[in-house]
Amino acid sequence: MLTIKGVRGVDALVSWTEVLGFATGALCVWLVARQHIANWPVGIANNVFFIVLFAQAGLYADAGLQLVFIALAAYGWWSWTHGGGPGTAGALPVRRTTRTEWAVLAAAGAVGVLALTLLLDRATDSTVPIWDALTTGLSLMATYGQCRKLVESWWLWIAADLVYIPLYAYKGLYLTAALYVGFLALCVAGLIGWRRTLPGAAGRTGGSTAEAAA
Repeated sequence: MLTIKGVRGVDALVSWTEVLGFATGALCVWLVARQHIANWPVGIANNVFFIVLFAQAGLYADAGLQLVFIALAAYGWWSWTHGGGPGTAGALPVRRTTRTEWAVLAAAGAVGVLALTLLLDRATDSTVPIWDALTTGLSLMATYGQCRKLVESWWLWIAADLVYIPLYAYKGLYLTAALYVGFLALCVAGLIGWRRTLPGAAGRTGGSTAEAAA
């Protein structure tokens, strides 16, 4: 449980917020791994819970990041159902990230992390500005990739989770740290599942493909 000293009633609020964030977050990642469209509304609910949790913990970039996630979720929801183009019944297929996309994502991520680090260091009382900014940058890159069903987005989530786990434990968010251990396992499963749905993957895996639920 996260303890906020001197604020009556906040302990229970944050505790329940962390539990609800745990539940909706785990469900969301599981649904993403299965390519189920319901991951988007569940993810939006998860973002709302984490806005409260992270703001109380002083993780300001992560709290603000949830607002961006909500906007991206709306885009991802539309993209998964209407972004596939002709011949795909509107559904978006899983594909690999192009070199151009990698270059743009890397440049945007680097600039974003640097800018956020300076902002958090100079304008807030954050005790972990670099790590807060790094996880924010990786998460935004991964979420964009998820919106476009880029299989490599799972590698970005894995990298982010490997930083999130010790960061949340350091901030006393032990349940959230445990949640991200589960996220890490789900991300590995998601990566394997999405790779099986790539064009030509059926032949390489003996005809086995991951089930995509709409």
